[in-house]
Order: sequence, then C-alpha cells, then structure tokens
Amino acid sequence: MSTAEFELNCSVRTDLGKGASRRLRRLNNDIPAVLYGAGKDPVSLTIAHKDIIKATENEAFFSHIITLNVDSKKEQAVIKALQRHPAKSLIMHADFLRVSAKQAIVVKVPIHFLNEDKCVGVKIGGGNILKTLNEIEVSCLPADLPEFVEVDMIEVDIGEFIHLSDIFLPEGVTSVALSYGDESDLSVATVAAKKAEIEEEIIDAEDDAADDSAEDATDESDEESDNNS
Repeated sequence: MSTAEFELNCSVRTDLGKGASRRLRRLNNDIPAVLYGAGKDPVSLTIAHKDIIKATENEAFFSHIITLNVDSKKEQAVIKALQRHPAKSLIMHADFLRVSAKQAIVVKVPIHFLNEDKCVGVKIGGGNILKTLNEIEVSCLPADLPEFVEVDMIEVDIGEFIHLSDIFLPEGVTSVALSYGDESDLSVATVAAKKAEIEEEIIDAEDDAADDSAEDATDESDEESDNNS
C-alpha cells in the first residue's frame, strides 16, 4: 500500500466542446478532464495544467488513490487515461475513475526490478536482462492498492524467465491476466546471452551442419565407388 498522497484542485466545467477545450488550454493554461464511475453521472472538470503535470512526474500518481477537490467536495479517484500532445510536453485531457472503498478497482501498477547488477546471469554468465513488461494490471480494493510490485532478478540465470505467476503480490491484490488462466501467464523478464555469443553459437551450429553434410557426401561417394568396383 502506498504512503504517497495526491490532491488536485478542480472546478466543474460547463463550457463543453472542442472549441471550449482549446480556449481552456490556450487562455487559462488549464486542461479539461472527466470524472466518471461508481454509478454516478460523469462530471466535466477543469484542472490547472501546472498541477497535473507536476503530479505526473511522480510514478506513484498512476497507481494511487487521488483526492480531487471539486469545488467544495472531495472525490476519491484513480487516473484512467491521459491524452498528451504528440510533440510538446503538454497534457491535453485526463480521465478519472471514481473509487468506492468497498468496490474492487483495476489499475496498472509499475514493476520495480531489483538486483539487476547482481543477477547471476549478468554477473557470472555475462548476459543481458530483457524486460517484456514494465507494469502489471491488478485488481484490488482501493485500500490495498500497491504503489508498485517488485521482481528480484538476483537468482535468474541465462535462459531463465520470470513470469507473472512468479511475482509476489500483497494480500488482497490479484493479477488480472492470471485470472484468465495459465495461458495468460506472461513473461515479465528473462536473461539472454549476449548477441555476439548467440551469433557464435549459430556459426558453430552451421559449421557442424556443413561438416556433417560433407561427411555424408564423402560416405556416399565411397559407397558408390565400392559398388562400382
């Protein structure tokens, strides 16, 4: 469970539409947002861009319960989507999902990889860690939401994999992917041999195959000569 705290001051937005959103960003340096969920009507919001851009600099913002101060009311929510400018460091729009203390939520939380420099496959085997996932989608009650989950790489050797089922999740937290069955037990990371070593193994295998072919051809030629004799 995270100890970080996030609060954003918001105001209800009544001037809707693309034109209104553009004016909001250009004139006030604010962004449009929407708060929805928990069986309540969606509410259009306005948030100061400087406030939300600062909040997003902290990784925990994306896997934490956020307090939205909507005028004089407080709403508990999680961030569900951010629309960013394709070329500039700007947030264009935000979607927030209301949360209820008694209702499970689905959130993506980051994976923190530990002991990468001490990993057996790296330190002794000279391999490289290849990460296939950097976050995991979990389901839990808001109070149980972890800020991140940890994956210890220290004992992973070359050719070995870490899967979702190998990740320790706190009590009350489950993997969404694993709820669909063993076939969804995705790889999280592996330690692979260096590219040069792989290429050398391929060359050696090709040389061995060529030698075998040459030996087979020689044996066939000798056998044909014996038959002609």
